[in-house]
Amino acid sequence: MPEAQYIAVMTTTDSEERARHLATTAVEARLAACAQIDGPVTSVYRWQDEVHSDTEWRVLYKTAADRYGELEAHIKGAHTYETPEIVATPVTAGSDAYLAWLRTETRLSRG
Repeated sequence: MPEAQYIAVMTTTDSEERARHLATTAVEARLAACAQIDGPVTSVYRWQDEVHSDTEWRVLYKTAADRYGELEAHIKGAHTYETPEIVATPVTAGSDAYLAWLRTETRLSRG
């Protein structure tokens, strides 16, 4: 199977305001064509040998695979968590028109 040209990248954060900041700044920088925020969600996880349960907001970015490294660096730089969740999933199929739009919107210049 060929390497994916498009990916969905997910992260979570502790407030809607921070989720909006993470989403907006990535789209403004053309690191993602779109970012969707949903929440609140409840996350149960182990951290430093303890089980925690927290309310979080999830940000799902849609981007071109070649923009992943810059998007990951952006998320890490803008995030408040010591170890933020950053998970990329390949997009194996999608509407030609949507994927063309996604690629265009993640280019540094539109020319």
